[in-house]
Amino acid sequence: MRRRLPAAALVLGLALALPAAAPALAAGYRYWSFWDGAGGGWAYATQGPSTARPADGSVQGFRFAVSKDAAAEAAKPRTAADFEAVCGGTAPVAGRKRVALVIDFGVSGDAPEGDAPPQEAPRTACARIAPDATTAEALAEAAKPLRYNEAALLCAIAGYPAQGCGEQVAAPAATPATTGPDSGGPGGGPGGGGGPSAGLLAGIAAVAALAGATLWQSRRRAR
Repeated sequence: MRRRLPAAALVLGLALALPAAAPALAAGYRYWSFWDGAGGGWAYATQGPSTARPADGSVQGFRFAVSKDAAAEAAKPRTAADFEAVCGGTAPVAGRKRVALVIDFGVSGDAPEGDAPPQEAPRTACARIAPDATTAEALAEAAKPLRYNEAALLCAIAGYPAQGCGEQVAAPAATPATTGPDSGGPGGGPGGGGGPSAGLLAGIAAVAALAGATLWQSRRRAR
């Protein structure tokens, strides 16, 4: 004879399974990402600023944000990669190259606790450096102080942030209020959208409805 599970056991099993279906927090990193502005658009740099040697007329960008550690999901600088807009007023000099820098300090939601971006709008600067100089050298000329860790990872530009370096943080899933060019990357950074998701609420309602139906059937068989 086949044994039927009590209604309470079925409901408990569904309730325990429901949290597993809820969206999990994605791991992200709070860091300065490095971008190449070739062709007027931003592309995630394939090497670090200490080894990149941009040509005269290049645009190099930096963005501080909480992002997944992947080029496709990192937050880009929030201004165009436009060499003329940055360096058009800087006359060329023999024996030097001009490199346009775009430095985006990000949004307050991505700032470490107790810190804040020094300015909301991205900063630009035209660095005039030696022909064989690296992007790091251009950055050192235009946005001191810089801070690196023992692994030579760029931790701070113009002193921001004051502490921390590429630490892992919880990045909530993106919501309509935190997406877009000013969101601070995928998920909008810490603090973006806090209540339960629509899917979670719908799941709870489904469990409640199934519990009622199961209990009704159980009582009907008992009569």
